Amino acid sequence: MKYVIALMLLSVLEVIYFKLADKFNIIDKPNQRSSHTTITLRGGGVIFYFAALFYFVLSGFQYPWFFLGLTLMTVVSFLDDVFTLSNKIRLLIHFGSVLLMANQLDIFAMPWYYLLITFVVVVGVINAYNFMDGINGITACYSLAVGGLLMLVNREVNFVAQDLLAYTMLGVLVFTFFNFRTKAKCFAGDVGSVAIAYILLFVLGALIIKTGNLIYFLFLAVYGVDAVWTIIRRLYLRENIFEAHRSHLYQFLGNEAKVNKLMISFLYGAVQFVIGWAVIQVAEKDLNTQFLFAAVLLIGLSSVYLIVKQYIIKKYVSTSATN
Repeated sequence: MKYVIALMLLSVLEVIYFKLADKFNIIDKPNQRSSHTTITLRGGGVIFYFAALFYFVLSGFQYPWFFLGLTLMTVVSFLDDVFTLSNKIRLLIHFGSVLLMANQLDIFAMPWYYLLITFVVVVGVINAYNFMDGINGITACYSLAVGGLLMLVNREVNFVAQDLLAYTMLGVLVFTFFNFRTKAKCFAGDVGSVAIAYILLFVLGALIIKTGNLIYFLFLAVYGVDAVWTIIRRLYLRENIFEAHRSHLYQFLGNEAKVNKLMISFLYGAVQFVIGWAVIQVAEKDLNTQFLFAAVLLIGLSSVYLIVKQYIIKKYVSTSATN
């Protein structure tokens, strides 16, 4: 019953936000790099923060340092959605939020290089997660897949409060209802993609620290392969990797190859969930088996990615340029 009530309250909060966003003109206008063609409300992903806030209050304020970091990330990302902040301000807040997450995970008690690795990984993944938010439903489907996998593992390992994930996934479900449409009611915005990435990374970090098993990073394999190979290609073409673009595989599939964008989003989430389920099975095996599995998976996923992307570039992008 508590989840039903939370779902209803989160739905009401989302609708209230829509009215405020409409009143204060918090919108996303299409441009030459957009995958949408109509003006759409931005920042609907703020509901992820409120979902986590429900848990924080109901739990008696558990994980205070994590929640403070999440609050800072949410506020600065929301302001960036509205006003476009300087990169220096955003990076400063990101740095502080990573330190707060590290403190909550007791990383300061570990060797110093653990903190450096945490900073690089968290900031890199959060920005990659943000860049991947480009078509209707992709953030929703992928977050449901990753969150669902973490909940499955948590039932056995018990590395974090299950309700933190449960309430967060309720927030994602509410957002999905309004975003997973041919004509979306809202987009997640930086506030949504950054907030959900911060939450999932905190939980994933807790899992890896509890088990000492890095293979769980493969819960982010699909986004990771797309993001890394896209960056490599853009560097090769001498493009600014920090500027908005339409170079991800899902963007080529949706914009050039004209594949249904909701189908693309669903497949990204479904493929990641299947991979994650396999990861859960392999996580109980010996290190050699895990290493072989990770190597084969990443090589195979990268090969499929590169073949499909190169095919689309040759057949659709080159033809379009010629015409």
